[in-house]
Amino acid sequence: MHLPTTALRITAAAVGAALLLSGCTTSTVVAGSEVGVAVAEPFTSLNPATSYGRSSATNADVAWLTGGAFAYYDDAYRLVEDHSFGTAQIVAEDPLTVRYQVSADARWSDGTPVDAADLLLAWAADSGVLNTPDFDDSEYVDPETGRYTDDFPDDVVFFDGRIGGGLEHATQTPQLGDDGRTLFVHFDEYVPTWQTALAPGIPAHVLQTVATGRDYEDADSAQDDLVAAIVDRDADALGALARTWNDAYNIDETAGDRTPEDATLLLSAGPYIVTAIDAEGVTLDANPEYRGDRRPTIETIQVRYSPEPLETVRLLADGEVDIATVVPTEDTASALLDVDGVSVVAGTDSRIEHLDLQFADSRTGVFTDPRVRQAFLHVVPRQQILDAVVTPVQPDAMLLDSFLLRPGADGYADAIAENGSADYATTDVDAAADLLAEANVTAPTVCLLFDPASDRRLEEFALIQKSAARAGFSVTDCSSPDWQGLLGVAGAYDAALFAWDTTRLGPGAAGAIFRSDSALANFTRYANPDVDALVDELARATDPGDQARIATEIDTHLYQDAYGLPLYAYPTLTAVSSDVENVTRSPLARGVFWNAWEWAPASSE
Repeated sequence: MHLPTTALRITAAAVGAALLLSGCTTSTVVAGSEVGVAVAEPFTSLNPATSYGRSSATNADVAWLTGGAFAYYDDAYRLVEDHSFGTAQIVAEDPLTVRYQVSADARWSDGTPVDAADLLLAWAADSGVLNTPDFDDSEYVDPETGRYTDDFPDDVVFFDGRIGGGLEHATQTPQLGDDGRTLFVHFDEYVPTWQTALAPGIPAHVLQTVATGRDYEDADSAQDDLVAAIVDRDADALGALARTWNDAYNIDETAGDRTPEDATLLLSAGPYIVTAIDAEGVTLDANPEYRGDRRPTIETIQVRYSPEPLETVRLLADGEVDIATVVPTEDTASALLDVDGVSVVAGTDSRIEHLDLQFADSRTGVFTDPRVRQAFLHVVPRQQILDAVVTPVQPDAMLLDSFLLRPGADGYADAIAENGSADYATTDVDAAADLLAEANVTAPTVCLLFDPASDRRLEEFALIQKSAARAGFSVTDCSSPDWQGLLGVAGAYDAALFAWDTTRLGPGAAGAIFRSDSALANFTRYANPDVDALVDELARATDPGDQARIATEIDTHLYQDAYGLPLYAYPTLTAVSSDVENVTRSPLARGVFWNAWEWAPASSE
């Protein structure tokens, strides 16, 4: 694949050259239009649901453009239902039963309808329900590549899927509807992510054909055999399906062309289809079989692998790419501003930097008294931290004052006005000293856990250490290269400095972190029955106003309990050529790709 020196040469005046899609659907594609996008991670797999596939965000970006889903989140954290793909509807609440029905217009790029067999396969792969109990795949992973070795056993069933997305709670085999497009999924408990928990990934008819090596007469026959294997829990058939699902979609790391010889591995159900892969990246073209609402305007998207930020700036300057999000440093910010014909927008990521305090089982036990927790939070120099590590690349950056809501999200402004964050807007040494005196604590020691390889965290630690000393705190270094593995470990530290990406957890994030009985991410031993009730209420809330209200109530409790402090949302710098319009960046996982079907050549006016 070679990107042209000017990736976008077609203007809006060429709209009249649009083609007709199959099925007599009028295309919105501008013939010949092309956009280059730089990404920092390589394209390594056509199946981003596996452990290997999840190792690169680019794999998920490509899958987003080539797949379909019942619902997704837009750039303002709002859930968008895509009825052109299908509908997800709760039909019973005890147990939670969801009817997933694919639209009659949804189809794979070979013309095969997307149907219940594809959904059943997604359940099998991402629930783990059919996997051989107690099988440990770790000893079969090549430490050099992250892929499975050739000696992976043939006598086990192991789909290396996305366990944790909600389907693991659907332990009963789903039922297929009579129309062939519907799947009824029964969850053992309420799953707040039910609208996004299930989506087709790998085509059932392709997986069955590749796994068995059979020459099926038609797609229906292949799908029937796959459905039978899952419903009957045929271990031999499922073992072969799982091994193929895990490995067949990985891209060979060879020189030159890396496009799979088997074109069926490239099938798409989304607005774009992968047409070429090489070491530089991947080419996606508009999918002529796509009939949904996300119809694209740009004919070709060239995804270019560029891990070095300054090299990415050069690609922008030379016109080899049109869109890029780079790591924000003073050097990259300065270099981007020197590129002609490119607009640079500072924004925020879904990750937030925050400080957690251990309520129990900490190294020194310093924070069991709420007055000591409050005292420490009063001397955390939040604004100084922001000015030191964020403002140089995002001059308009502001402190993050909510644990649950993000700037720009519905209800954020109202939440921070009443949740108690104002008490910690600035440092207050006198208040801290008074609280320590009231608690009869002198010279308390706080051992802070953080990543020692991060310059950002080293600077934050130094600022906290210096500021806290003014009130008598001794902040010591508990940093470790294995800091992630130490989170929540009893006796390891007193406070932790790290980032959350709660938006990836969806509506269940609050419960995962703040619920007292959560084993997933409640590292602090925080327990408040009122908060437990609120996070359960939040998980079931569907109205945005109710969600914001409940989130504000949780925020208020967290500040009252001196849980810790949110600090800032991670900054981003996104550069966009003046040759392309309608490019925005979502702070959520898909970044600039979130609305790629809306990109268009710039108007010639």
